Amino acid sequence: MTRLLERRDEHADVRRNHRRVQRLRLLTVLPAVLVTLLAVFGPALAPHAAEAPVGIPFGPAGAGAWFGTDRLGRDVLSQLLYGGWGLLLLAAVIAVAVTALACVLGTIAALRPRVGRFIELATDFAMLLPAVLGILLVLTSWPDAGAVGLLVVALLFGTPYCARVFAAAAAGVVASGYVEAAQASGETLPHLVFREVIPNLREVITAQLGLRFVAAVYVVSTASFLQLPTTLGASNWAVMVRENASGMLLNPWAVLAPSLAIAVVAVSVNLAVTAFGRGERP
Repeated sequence: MTRLLERRDEHADVRRNHRRVQRLRLLTVLPAVLVTLLAVFGPALAPHAAEAPVGIPFGPAGAGAWFGTDRLGRDVLSQLLYGGWGLLLLAAVIAVAVTALACVLGTIAALRPRVGRFIELATDFAMLLPAVLGILLVLTSWPDAGAVGLLVVALLFGTPYCARVFAAAAAGVVASGYVEAAQASGETLPHLVFREVIPNLREVITAQLGLRFVAAVYVVSTASFLQLPTTLGASNWAVMVRENASGMLLNPWAVLAPSLAIAVVAVSVNLAVTAFGRGERP
């Protein structure tokens, strides 16, 4: 009887710890979810039009403008609500594209060692050449590329490293008995990639998708700060930082608000990926 009570208490403790860990994990991703929702529904919630002046340039925070005004007298809060969805949407598209392509290439590399050696060389090249230099080379030589050019840059510089991660993860799956049996039975390469290996890489895919999103946010922010991808509009968060830097002392919220929005999304997603990817206590 005593042992049964002890086991019941142990199971109860395990369930309580599990619920506590799940709550802590959800708290790590909550800031990113809130900022993303504000970015998506921001235009409908903005108190003023994005380009409408509401006061003097770099005016202080007040009742009509909670975060003050920017260099043209526009409401910083309205600019913030209008300027997030394009940046985050492009970062999400880049993250999905890079993760999907890298997953396929990494799996092929694990099944075909020659491809793996090529990916290693491409990774070494991508690590030696800074991504900012690639952004400048591609987008200045292709001025009308816009977001498409930025996607190309992200694929060129993000895929090789991510593919090496997938190749290392897929190597253990390829060495398993059922994959070897499928190879011996003469299954085609697409069947091995999409039916035998990739379904067993779900945890790696989830982790890499989150990490690629964080990297994409930084890449898109950097390019927007340099005013290279014109398709994101003139009021996205990174452009707000660049244009309002001269009035930092007059109205610091014109710079701090968009900077904090970018940082909260990146840090929160990174923490969430770490917490959920390891399957351990955050």
